[in-house]
Amino acid sequence: MQHIKKICELNGIKFQNINPLNGGDINDTYKIDSPKRDYVIKVNQVKRFPDMFKLEAKSLSLLSKTKSFVIPEVIAYGDFKNYTYLILEYIESGQPENSSETFAVALAKLHKTQSETFGLDFNNYIGGLPQPNLPNFDNALDFYINLRLEPQFKLARQKGFEFKNLNNFYKNLEEIIPTEKSSLIHGDLWAGNHLFTSNGKTCIFDPAIAYAPREMDLAMMKLFGGYSQDIFKIYNEISPLEPNWKSRISLWQLYYILVHLNLFGSSYYSQAKHFLNQYQ
Repeated sequence: MQHIKKICELNGIKFQNINPLNGGDINDTYKIDSPKRDYVIKVNQVKRFPDMFKLEAKSLSLLSKTKSFVIPEVIAYGDFKNYTYLILEYIESGQPENSSETFAVALAKLHKTQSETFGLDFNNYIGGLPQPNLPNFDNALDFYINLRLEPQFKLARQKGFEFKNLNNFYKNLEEIIPTEKSSLIHGDLWAGNHLFTSNGKTCIFDPAIAYAPREMDLAMMKLFGGYSQDIFKIYNEISPLEPNWKSRISLWQLYYILVHLNLFGSSYYSQAKHFLNQYQ
């Protein structure tokens, strides 16, 4: 705890209480109570995740510019001894009356930020794994194979997990992946990475952003649950999805399950093979 106190002092934060926050698997996270406002500090080892919080701060800034969701303000980031840290504003949670509509409207607005290419101008992280976003591609197929699936399959093979007939799988994707423009996506939108605020808005954090197929956000939302089905209905009314989008959900979920396989081990192996087999 002494390193948290020192980080506060280095950034001019007069703390009253420091309490751990639950929910993260990668970083140690604390709520800092101070006289004027409260903060969140995320901490990790510098050697484990170089530039993680610099990239997260940059990602939060890009999300904030869309004026869609509430995004925590970045107060500071940096290194202290063996630690790297990110300081954010603390956002009080609540529950709006029309939470599904609030979320769906914000997500549709986020996805209206589009690009002619797929990827980003910097690489980042998803959980504790590097997420490549370079080079950019001009179509979703090449982006998804080269920047999402292949790095995860390669890492999985190094860990002893085998996947067969990938060439046939990739060939089939030519007829499956839609050709719509890329959207700015959160990239890791499980239910633990959002909250409803005390003033009736909705906030997202811990991003793994890229310009990517927008269906990827919907797929991650469906993967572990925690979201009302009304959100998907309202979203599709506001911003109609490509035909047969539900049939592609498992395809996008494959990436996230591979990430979990590489982070947490064999309990995700059979699910990864199941998703893969659906499209072979």
